[in-house]
Amino acid sequence: MKGFVDEFKTFLIKGNVMDMAVGFIFGAAFSTVVKSLVNNIVMPPIGMLMGKVDFSALYIALDGKTYESLKVAEDAGAPLIKYGVFINDVIGFLILGFVIFMMIKGVNKLQAKHEEEKKEEVPKKSDEVALLEEIRDALKK
Repeated sequence: MKGFVDEFKTFLIKGNVMDMAVGFIFGAAFSTVVKSLVNNIVMPPIGMLMGKVDFSALYIALDGKTYESLKVAEDAGAPLIKYGVFINDVIGFLILGFVIFMMIKGVNKLQAKHEEEKKEEVPKKSDEVALLEEIRDALKK
């Protein structure tokens, strides 16, 4: 059992777990920013173009009653299908996916450039070393 606990401690202390934790924290924060972008910047103009529709306010009341607004229906405790919120979330997901795709594409491009630069950075031999190698090769023949 002690071996398992030690192995688990080592796993937790290693950088990969810490990197993953930082990634989750940044992901949650980034998700909040994207959600705000969708709800406050992207959706209002789309709603205006579609006849002043507020997607987040679109719903279906499952109890068959009609309510003045989503808030009134929620306050009444009505069972609801909030498909407008779902539309906002899908748009947010697509934006988030696109941003992550662009980030990964940029990182891959930078990594490829870095690898190319590494290949080009092969240290050149000094003239003296090259001359000595030529002399050595000539003597071998």
